[in-house]
Amino acid sequence: MTSTILLRKVFQGVAKRSDMFRMFDRHRDRPNRFDGDQTGVYAGEWFEIDETSYSYMLDILPPLWMRGPIFAMREFMTGSVTSVFYAIRIDGSLRHFHAYCDLSDLNSVEAMRAAIITRESRPVRAMSREERLEHIWSTTADDYRGYAGDRWPKPMQGDRTVMLYGGKEGAFLKLLDTLTDHEIAAKLPVHLRHLPAPLAA
Repeated sequence: MTSTILLRKVFQGVAKRSDMFRMFDRHRDRPNRFDGDQTGVYAGEWFEIDETSYSYMLDILPPLWMRGPIFAMREFMTGSVTSVFYAIRIDGSLRHFHAYCDLSDLNSVEAMRAAIITRESRPVRAMSREERLEHIWSTTADDYRGYAGDRWPKPMQGDRTVMLYGGKEGAFLKLLDTLTDHEIAAKLPVHLRHLPAPLAA
């Protein structure tokens, strides 16, 4: 892919169908949703799905194209970015994934496939700080996540926020990217809190 597209895993574990549909547009409530080029918002996002969801999406509409176990949806999310579904054998197991690829980049589909294989072939499960933050964003209910508005300093407006609970202080909003390690751990499900960072894996 082009150097401006960050390939990023946005959900830890295997997303079931309801999770999958929710994550198709994790950014639907962002301000100025339809202004300017939205490619960077979506392109590069990926997560694992189950085989049932993969088959369901293949049967919904005829795909834009199909290359073996990889197919692209004919309905585009924005510009030249669309859903691409993969069936990939990793360490002897057939697994399934959804990704947003920018089809204006002819290498995007294969680059995404290579990135998924590299990420999922780690000998020890691990999560980077960025993956932890993306998982929190993906799994937080809409009522408890949002975007910094007019009350925030100008440079922060439009950045993602999540609701935190401060005990006697009550609930308050904080920018997603500024969560401390302790706050991140508190927002993650128990089974993900102590996974090592990739460099330690």
